[in-house]
Amino acid sequence: MIHRILRGTALSLACAAVAVAAHTNDHGLDAKNMDPSAGACRDFFQYADGGWLKSNPIPPAYSRWSLDDEINERNLGILRNILENAAAHPGALGETSQKIGDFYAAAMDEVGIEKAGTAPLKDDLAAIAALKSPADVATLVRDWQRLGNQVLFDFEAQPDLKDSNKDIAYAGQGGLGLPDRDYYTRDDAKSMDLRTKYQAHIARMLGLIGDRNAGDEATWVLALETRLAQASLDRVALRDPANSYHIYTVADADAATPHFSWSGFFHHAGRDDVQSFSLAHPTFFVAADRALAEVPLAHWQAYLRWRLIDAQAPYLNKALVDADFDFHARTLRGAKEIKPRWKRAIGSADAALGELLGQAYVAQVFPPEAKQRALELVNNLKIALRARIARLDWMSAETKQSAYAKLDTLVAKIGYPDKWRDYSTLKIARVSYLDNMRAAAAFDAQRQIAKLDRPVDRSEWDMTPQTVNAYYNPMGNEVVFPAAQLLPPYFDAKADDALNYGGIGSVIGHEMTHGFDDEGSQFDARGNLADWWSKRDRTEFEARTAKLVEQFNSYVPVDDLHINGKLTLGENIADFGGLLVAYDAFKLTAQGKGDTKIEGLTPDQRFFLSYAQTWRTAQRPEQLRLQVQSNEHAPAKFRTNGPLSDIPAFAHAFNCKAGDPMVQPPAKIVDIW
Repeated sequence: MIHRILRGTALSLACAAVAVAAHTNDHGLDAKNMDPSAGACRDFFQYADGGWLKSNPIPPAYSRWSLDDEINERNLGILRNILENAAAHPGALGETSQKIGDFYAAAMDEVGIEKAGTAPLKDDLAAIAALKSPADVATLVRDWQRLGNQVLFDFEAQPDLKDSNKDIAYAGQGGLGLPDRDYYTRDDAKSMDLRTKYQAHIARMLGLIGDRNAGDEATWVLALETRLAQASLDRVALRDPANSYHIYTVADADAATPHFSWSGFFHHAGRDDVQSFSLAHPTFFVAADRALAEVPLAHWQAYLRWRLIDAQAPYLNKALVDADFDFHARTLRGAKEIKPRWKRAIGSADAALGELLGQAYVAQVFPPEAKQRALELVNNLKIALRARIARLDWMSAETKQSAYAKLDTLVAKIGYPDKWRDYSTLKIARVSYLDNMRAAAAFDAQRQIAKLDRPVDRSEWDMTPQTVNAYYNPMGNEVVFPAAQLLPPYFDAKADDALNYGGIGSVIGHEMTHGFDDEGSQFDARGNLADWWSKRDRTEFEARTAKLVEQFNSYVPVDDLHINGKLTLGENIADFGGLLVAYDAFKLTAQGKGDTKIEGLTPDQRFFLSYAQTWRTAQRPEQLRLQVQSNEHAPAKFRTNGPLSDIPAFAHAFNCKAGDPMVQPPAKIVDIW
């Protein structure tokens, strides 16, 4: 439920582009990114970003390339230097240096990893081979969960949806190897072909760990995963928080799943005191429990071996790493070659020791004064959003008061946590890459268990400071902006207001608007799942969002695949509302109030171009198909053109006329926040 970004006339515009080309600098718009021949009123994404798309082919190791990837590449250089220095001088800067240095050294020890082969899996494979009954399978699943290996289902601590001051346990559907449950149920030719390739991949991986009957086992695994998928909610249903909130006593949960003991689960986790939790998706757990009783033991053993190797292959020998890449990156996403080991090692360090690495990162890139400047921007956008709510003619005064209360209590977390996570009990050594990843997983699993039925720690972050992204957390009513998201070109103190408000301003507005999208609007000012709307206002809101669903349903990004307007609705509301809020905030600045041109562009033109250029993204067809079929974010082109086509100020800025592709017909214009 945390929402992330997962980032005039033709003649006059052509002249403007020439003016930009004649006068660019490190803190302005780059005319080379543009393609004036596209026409701003025909396809603004291509107009703003076409030059960049032409001159920035997707690197072979990537399935997409974007502004966020450009920033991340810059970050990787910084992080590599930090990690290599720590590895070369273990302990020189204390425990932080020791942990991240030893972790990186072990991850980079390709010779040692190759020599070990699959030996690190020996004990796990022996435990699977020793299973004698469905009860043994359930016990192994329980033990793996306690070690952070989330096999069969997902488990975590999150605030109680009805009492956001307390963390409770949520057990949710899981256990699938493909990206989404629909990959198992679609009957089109491409989906069936992908399942055939997936089954072959399972057989290949099981063969690499010594299974002699890998072909048959892959058939069993796919059948079991299909059974779990058929009992799972789809992604649209998962967007409704109520569908993941079903409080059971531990005794009632035991009764619902007689072949899996939840009392035993909590006992072995050291939490006999837990009396109730959310069995988030009851239908799934009933089906999984029935499978424990009905599916042959040999099939479960094959499934467990598969889930083991699928999760841990990236940290083992080259044969397994390459096979894992061939399916997950090449087949699913279209990448042409694997990333170099040092980049993969940095990704693992971020996942395992994110806030330790983050401390060193922010010391280099994000001084305290940057945090203050970002907070000022957030406050300006809160003022603009409050004014927009006040002007709404479709919302009653009573509901507006509740909306104001939610906005007034919105918390902004900027750059990095005020309190860093304590990793003192996590043991990291230079001996084994896999052992370090396992230790980190077990550490986090124990951290989750320790949070159950305790007050929520409001200082916690769900992203590391070096992450190029942001999020809104409805249970905390908070927007969170890591340091990496607040760097140029998103946010540049030397750039003019139009660029900053079109860039980071629209990101801030996006996350703030998530508090008022179709999902976030179900939570009140305290972060509780509660209805603060009048019935008439909610009906009007849903009628307006239905137009946005219809608009995005009509877009076809690849082949014959339409965007799912319901799945992407929350992100589309946030894009649209965030852009409007950022624009209103920009109009409060001196530049926004004036009409002085810079680089031949009006203030409004610079604002909208800045917004569009933050979305510059190229994707391989495989990655685009994957996104359209399984992601709540629409592709970047439509996150650019979609909102802009509904905004009269955009049409006015570029002199677009009725009938132009970038101008929605009056009857279809979306007007929500």
